Amino acid sequence: MTSQLASLQQRLGYRFSRPELLTRALTHRSFGAEHNERLEFLGDAVLSLAVSSLLYERFAGSDEGDLTRIRAHMVREESLHKLALTLDLPQVVRLSEGEAKGGGAQRASILADAVEALIGATFVDGGYAPALELVRKLLADVITQASSGEQFGKDAKTALQEWLQARRLAVPIYTITETRGQAHAQTFEVECAVPPLSLSKKGEGRSRRVAEQDAARRMLDELILRDKPGSGLRD
Repeated sequence: MTSQLASLQQRLGYRFSRPELLTRALTHRSFGAEHNERLEFLGDAVLSLAVSSLLYERFAGSDEGDLTRIRAHMVREESLHKLALTLDLPQVVRLSEGEAKGGGAQRASILADAVEALIGATFVDGGYAPALELVRKLLADVITQASSGEQFGKDAKTALQEWLQARRLAVPIYTITETRGQAHAQTFEVECAVPPLSLSKKGEGRSRRVAEQDAARRMLDELILRDKPGSGLRD
């Protein structure tokens, strides 16, 4: 057990009785046969159940639609990528030399998968209770934001379209600009363009839909920033 993995366990708040599960959770398919895809598959389901349970406890007065929207925000690739960065996963994820040289350790999809794999590994190693506590620890800040009234209602593509239509601008154009990886594990790169404003933003994800949402979110963030008085970015 390296010092880096020992430090990671401290950040997770969980010590593995089977350290090989931790190693496998951090191993990308490109590195070797003992990779993390099965743990990621399991972790995705455990994460969804754990988040659903936590939201059910915290938001007793919320209906199904509200809970579903908040959960979707919490488990999306961008949110998991941010968690991976707070855990310093780029320092410990195991990649092939080629993938590493191509910037794989910073790729959102790879890091988000590793977070799900860590949750799956915790479930296999210790059962549901420690996996639930891990999810609670990782998402504590996000749950607090939601409790304080922050809304995660509309998906990014819908919000962007409404923002543009309110200003009598044409809807954005989405174009796939790159597809990486094998057929069963592809990463899509999509460009979101707003021609009337001569703006474009790129996003990526494990499906075209996820990549479009990522690109739309980045575009909306830029437009909101430009629209703020005193930003220096308004036309």
